[in-house]
Amino acid sequence: MWGMGGWTGSDDEESSRSLDRAVELGCTFFDTAWAYGEGHSEQLLGELLKRRRDRRLYAATKIPPKNGKWPARAEYPLRDVFPPDHIRAYTERSLRNLDVQTIDLQQFHVWTDAWAEDDSWQKAVSSLKEQRLVRAVGISINRWQPDNVLKALATGLVDAVQVVYNIFDQQAEDLLFPECERRGIAVIARVPFDEGGLTGTLTMDSTWPAGDFRNIYFQTENLRNTIERADRLRPDLPPGMTMPEAALRFILQHPAVSTVIPGMRKPHHVDTNIGVSDGRRFSNEEMARLRRHRWDRWIDIP
Repeated sequence: MWGMGGWTGSDDEESSRSLDRAVELGCTFFDTAWAYGEGHSEQLLGELLKRRRDRRLYAATKIPPKNGKWPARAEYPLRDVFPPDHIRAYTERSLRNLDVQTIDLQQFHVWTDAWAEDDSWQKAVSSLKEQRLVRAVGISINRWQPDNVLKALATGLVDAVQVVYNIFDQQAEDLLFPECERRGIAVIARVPFDEGGLTGTLTMDSTWPAGDFRNIYFQTENLRNTIERADRLRPDLPPGMTMPEAALRFILQHPAVSTVIPGMRKPHHVDTNIGVSDGRRFSNEEMARLRRHRWDRWIDIP
């Protein structure tokens, strides 16, 4: 629900129609964050929860870093990013925005395992659970750092991880997914389309409005490399399958993945994205072809 929080071109009425359509088609899990419009996206989700009390819907949100810096770095002291009073205060804000008594999944919006053994966050989240303000606790892992959470998982306090995972970004399969499967930790796959790179629609002339995150993400070199890799991927898709469909099906086929969270601001995106949840699987040969497009990279952006 990031795009519903105030991206250029977002429209609350359209967002609400998309959310309602998603529920009609069977979607039950919705991911938002306080940072998505400083609570606006949470409020849109809260309105949906009230409209659809006939369905059991699951709301996940995130606590923003107090220092306002993405991504987290090991040199940032935990007290500057997630002190206990900040964890509590933003959980209470999210509870008000969602208009619920208990948040299904409260997540740290950034993370570094340098904090894993600090008992201040451990006591804070344990208290939230004990007081039934949250049902589960999760961590949104820094982009391209899927192993930077393994120590936190060992505490037994983390119920879910949110990680970048797609046809290009397959690093999570190496260590994170096996650990999550071993410990029974849920995996939420984010950035399934690589910010649009796996839709196959980008060109070197692609531009975005001022302030749009993609202006940072698709710096000239990354944009060029992304387009070239998308062009090489296209011939390996099954006949008649679009790139976005292949991107989602690739993610859902991994047994460690619990759910995937594509942006669905517009109703036609809802129809298309939810349509892949039909159980159709790639053959072993098709998956092998897609796996060849793994892209291990590092760019210092969130």
